[in-house]
Amino acid sequence: MKEGKRWLTVAAYAVGMAWVESAVVFYLRKLSDRIDPYQTQLLPPVDGLAGVELIREAATLLMLFTVGMLAGKDWRSRWGYSAIAFGVWDIFYYIFLKVIVGWPNSLWDWDILFLLPLPWWGPVIAPVLIATLMIVWGTLASQWEHQRPFRSEWRAWSFNFAGCALALYVFMEDAIRVAGRGEDALRMLLPVRFDWPLFCLALLLMTAPVLSCGRHIRRVKSGFSPSNLNQGTT
Repeated sequence: MKEGKRWLTVAAYAVGMAWVESAVVFYLRKLSDRIDPYQTQLLPPVDGLAGVELIREAATLLMLFTVGMLAGKDWRSRWGYSAIAFGVWDIFYYIFLKVIVGWPNSLWDWDILFLLPLPWWGPVIAPVLIATLMIVWGTLASQWEHQRPFRSEWRAWSFNFAGCALALYVFMEDAIRVAGRGEDALRMLLPVRFDWPLFCLALLLMTAPVLSCGRHIRRVKSGFSPSNLNQGTT
C-alpha cells in the first residue's frame, strides 16, 4: 500500500473510532443530564462507573497507538501514524458530538478532556489545536523518506516534551490544586479561568519537531545536506 492510501486508511479508522467515542459519551451524558459537561459532578455517583470510564480512556489510547504501530514501517512513521490517528480522532469526536447533540456551541466551550491521572479541563479549541499539530507532524513524518538519527533532533524533541508537560499542567492546574482534598473535591471542581499565556507557550514549544521536520524535508528536496556542503569545500 502506498503511503497516501495508508494515511487515508489510518484516518478512516480514526474517524470510525471518533463516532464510537462520541456515541459512548452521548449515552453517558444523556443518562446523567450532562450534555454540557461544564457542571459539577464529572461522573454520576454510580458504583463502578469511574473505574470503567478510566479503563475505557486508556483502551482508546492503546487502540490509537496500536494502529500507528501497524501502519508504519519504522519508528518515525509508526509514531507519525499514531499522531495522525489521535489528531483525526480528537477533531472528529467534537464534530460528531456537534452532529449528535448540537454541542459544543462554540470552540470556546469548556470540556472535561480526560480523567487520567486527574481531570483535564479546557476550552474545546485547546485540544483541537494540539490535534491539528499532531496531524501536521504525523503527515510530515510518515509521508516523506527522510531518515536521520534521533540525536540530530534531540533539541526539537526536548522543546516538544517540555511543551507537552506544560500543556498537561495547564489542563490539570485546578485539579492539582484540589487533589489533596480527595475525590469529592475533584468531582465538584469547576474551573473558571484557562491559562492562555502558558498554553500558548506550550503550543509554541510543541511545534519544534514540526519545524525541524519541515526544514529537513525542504533541504532534502533542494538537494542540500551538510555532507554535500562538506564535499563542495574539500
